[in-house]
Amino acid sequence: MLTSICGVNWGDEGKGKMVDLLSEDYDIVCRYQGGNNAGHTVINERGKFILNLLPSGILRENVVNVLGAGMVIDIRHLHEEIARLEAAGVSVTPENLKISDKAVITMPYHILLDCLEEDRLADKKFGSTRRGIAPVYADKYMKKAFRMGELLHPDLLYARAKDILEWKNLTLTGVYKHAPVSMEEVIEYFETYGAPLKDYICDTGLLLHEAAKAGKKIMFEAQLGALRDIDYGIYPYTSSSTTIAAYAPIGAGVPHLKLDKSIGIMKAYSTCVGEGPFTAEYFGEKAEELRKAGGEYGAATGRPRRVGPFDVVASSYGIRCQGADEVALTKLDILSIYDEIEVCVAYELDGKIIHEFPYPDLLEKCKPVMRKFKGWHCDISQCRKREELPAEALAYIDFIEKACDCNITYVAVGAERDACIRMK
Repeated sequence: MLTSICGVNWGDEGKGKMVDLLSEDYDIVCRYQGGNNAGHTVINERGKFILNLLPSGILRENVVNVLGAGMVIDIRHLHEEIARLEAAGVSVTPENLKISDKAVITMPYHILLDCLEEDRLADKKFGSTRRGIAPVYADKYMKKAFRMGELLHPDLLYARAKDILEWKNLTLTGVYKHAPVSMEEVIEYFETYGAPLKDYICDTGLLLHEAAKAGKKIMFEAQLGALRDIDYGIYPYTSSSTTIAAYAPIGAGVPHLKLDKSIGIMKAYSTCVGEGPFTAEYFGEKAEELRKAGGEYGAATGRPRRVGPFDVVASSYGIRCQGADEVALTKLDILSIYDEIEVCVAYELDGKIIHEFPYPDLLEKCKPVMRKFKGWHCDISQCRKREELPAEALAYIDFIEKACDCNITYVAVGAERDACIRMK
């Protein structure tokens, strides 16, 4: 069984919670794209954890966790993330964490370049997390990046680093008028943060191939959502990686394998971190009320998330992009604050009502078409069965299910691991 857990919207949908919940039935959990530019928040009996690079399966003792070939890995951040988990009593060893030798290393100068470019753009910035993601992916496709496997061959690594650093300093000094990066800084970074990871690095493609051949259950954990995908998202306000479920086997290192199931994750309302069009966005007190109720602040950056009602147009598109066989609806309990709940059911573009997600450049011209539903205005956080939910909550879920044409099989009514209702 190969299953992908993927985001339907702009990210922050609650994927980490669902991976933590469902990974009980899996042998391996694999991250297949992105870096430490987003966070998965998991709350269970062991405490509250914010994971940026490590798969959410790391919190289960019998699960093997993989950082796949499609990832970009800030080795300093990974070192610190492992240390935080171990301080909290979570064991992270070469037995339960495997790092692809083909994954790319995020360098300090990638972070520097990310910040310099965002500062240069000023009010035209993309809303980068300033974690170096766009620069490192750019270097990957220019064939001027370092890969984790090179840490196992330092002589070859440092010979190559000399040429790459000479090239990179041309941009730092010539374009941004910044001081150059020295070879000594690069060597220190590799030796301090890369050397301790050597025992974790392996051919994860072979590992996953043999696991699948042996009938092991593998879960692929995505970062961000369909609307942040480099090809199908709200370009250019996207991430720099492929967030789509179909990419999971490729980014994991087993491009010859096919998914058995894709589970899309979406919130019962909309949130978005960063710049770019967000058609159904709330503003002012209306936004602050929902943001405060949902605790909507970025797990990786702490930035306030932009918020709005559930968006049928965007979500239907995201479900289709992810090829979702079923959906988990998270944070339904947050909507308990409302007597009436709004849903964006269509967009108005140039005086016409549209139901299909438009070309991204047209989104700035779109206006939300709203429909109101009766709220339940009571605490549902203790509900654990479908029949325990108020009739109004069930009506809301049923409408979303029909409008998006995808079965909702899970509904989360709280942050804890067990605060989830299996609907089907």
